[in-house]
Amino acid sequence: MRYEQNLQWLFDKLPIYNKIIKRSSKSRLDKIIKFCEALKSPEITFTSIHLTGTNGKGSTGHLIASILQEAGYRTGIFSSPHLVDFRERIKCNGNLISKEFITTFVESHRRMIEHYSLSFFEIITIMSFSFFYDKLVDIAIVETGLGGRLDSTNIIFPILSIITNVNFDHIDILGKTLRKISIEKAGIIKNRIPVIIGSFSYETISIFKKVSKEKCSSIYFIPYFFNKLLYESPLKADYQRYNQQIVLQTIKFLRTKLWKISSKNLLDGFKNIIFNTGFKGRWEILSRNPLIICDTAHNEDGISLIVEQLSKEPANSLRLVLGFVKGKDITKMLSYFPQYAIYYFCQPHLEKALSIETLKEITKNLFTKSSYFRSLTNAFSQAKQDADIKDVTFVGGSTFVVSEILVDGRLV
Repeated sequence: MRYEQNLQWLFDKLPIYNKIIKRSSKSRLDKIIKFCEALKSPEITFTSIHLTGTNGKGSTGHLIASILQEAGYRTGIFSSPHLVDFRERIKCNGNLISKEFITTFVESHRRMIEHYSLSFFEIITIMSFSFFYDKLVDIAIVETGLGGRLDSTNIIFPILSIITNVNFDHIDILGKTLRKISIEKAGIIKNRIPVIIGSFSYETISIFKKVSKEKCSSIYFIPYFFNKLLYESPLKADYQRYNQQIVLQTIKFLRTKLWKISSKNLLDGFKNIIFNTGFKGRWEILSRNPLIICDTAHNEDGISLIVEQLSKEPANSLRLVLGFVKGKDITKMLSYFPQYAIYYFCQPHLEKALSIETLKEITKNLFTKSSYFRSLTNAFSQAKQDADIKDVTFVGGSTFVVSEILVDGRLV
């Protein structure tokens, strides 16, 4: 009971976080720095790799962690959001942070947390650092929550920074141009710390070169991407080829720093990512007969890759169960989806869900075969009922839609 109460207390801090992330002053990191200092700076007690990017952070980070675990290194992961269990956000060698650790951390530091008016993400960031210190990790893979420059994680001193890509998402906070978003992402580049850049464009490459030069940081670009997956992995979607090549560049860098990672470690790390890390929600197959797939893609770039992948799946009919949250350019996202599909639009069960009325208004002239449901449960049940054995059903549009479908395993 104490765990559930403390967890709810953390979630009650989310409105504070939503307000804080819209501020843009450097002072936004002052409070978390002071809190870390009061805890004797756990963030400096472990080696880390820092990741940001519009898409691909989760896959890239968990693949790196899996390979490092195969090489025998005790590896921490801090990622967000979670899909089923809050504790997915903080792991060591694939094991979730314990309920006892969370309870003790919150209860021991509640007064100080209140004193500094820390947000949800600030609290769990420091919690993860304390957990990594407690577990004596050899290395931690730390994902930003949003952006980079002013993200709560941007107080660590990594051995490597990674920017997977830059595209449009959270434009109300990060900026409405790729240049502005790139500046925020480039904020994780540290003095004399190398940085790997995944996908880039003419608009973004100049920003990364400028910042890395100012920081005297070596910069590694992925020069081109192969058109197929290079390593066997349960992450089967073609878009994983981008993440795989970032991972390979990362391992190449670590080897130059005398990290002992064999070719077998590499192969096994790709192959065993789900077993090693518990990674979920990326082109995850929920059923094979008929084929039902879910994916957390939730912005324009991610959706375009998902639709491309869906086009390669043979199907009598393609059934799409889609729900969204407020603050996204839904019209642009929907423009990638095919006219021939059968749509089951729904309203996920959370406060910031896009209402089914709004979704109906947006989509009424876009597709010829559309149904509308006030819950994901009803939409998914109807899609399953309608599906033939040779149909393909996809569930997505938002991380929260995938979370809801995975939490309630009875739906599948």
